[in-house]
Amino acid sequence: MDLDLTGRHALVCGASEGIGRAAALELAAMGADVTVLARRAEALQDVVAALPVRGAQAHGWIAADVSQLDALDAQVRGLVAGKPVHVLVNNTGGPPGGPAHTAPLDAYRDAFARHLLANQVLVQAVVGGMQAANWGRIVNVVSTSVREPIANLGVSNTVRGAVASWAKTISRELAGHGITVNNVLPGYTKTSRLAQILADRAKAGGQSEDEVAASMLRTVPAGRFAEAKEVAAVIAFLCSPAAAYVNGVSLAVDGGRMQSI
Repeated sequence: MDLDLTGRHALVCGASEGIGRAAALELAAMGADVTVLARRAEALQDVVAALPVRGAQAHGWIAADVSQLDALDAQVRGLVAGKPVHVLVNNTGGPPGGPAHTAPLDAYRDAFARHLLANQVLVQAVVGGMQAANWGRIVNVVSTSVREPIANLGVSNTVRGAVASWAKTISRELAGHGITVNNVLPGYTKTSRLAQILADRAKAGGQSEDEVAASMLRTVPAGRFAEAKEVAAVIAFLCSPAAAYVNGVSLAVDGGRMQSI
């Protein structure tokens, strides 16, 4: 199986921690030059220092806020002007919880900017290099809510569904250029996002976080939360040469929690 990304340049967003950081580590281990992007420069420097290096690999970082679309566009275009991107991993922390019908309009505007619009900015900035190489991989880290909405995550459910539809659309538009576009749908994964959900549900329900966690795990046939590296391994496969004929899919990594086929 060809998993070699030597000579490819990957841009991994939300890479200061969690799934993004784990994905950056996997892609670097596969030979890619990796640029990590998130808001916290100090955390990104730590990630770059932890990335494996073999041969002529060169890793780097960009401190950027994905909600600042014009600045994001300028920073990424500056990156690709010197080094085209062949692999893009779109990954951004989810919106705050709460019902959809009570969410303020600004919550929807912010979520769409950080997810759908930022993804569009990033794709437009990097796709020229992918087309020139006749090779590219775009992987969006989304959520199982694109198939089964999750209670009390109304804004997230809404914007995640929009991202999945956008991805399916561009997967068909870009396929002729050797570019694949896929979504990874993580289930309950041990990240700061899960910690936030546990805290919110415990506060809302008058339970301890351990009780909330136990209740959530009863819905997961695997009986445990995922490790970030397990999700990252799926992302890395979709970014590999071996996944060249996998395009336009939304792949759940959820321990069997979703009940739909």
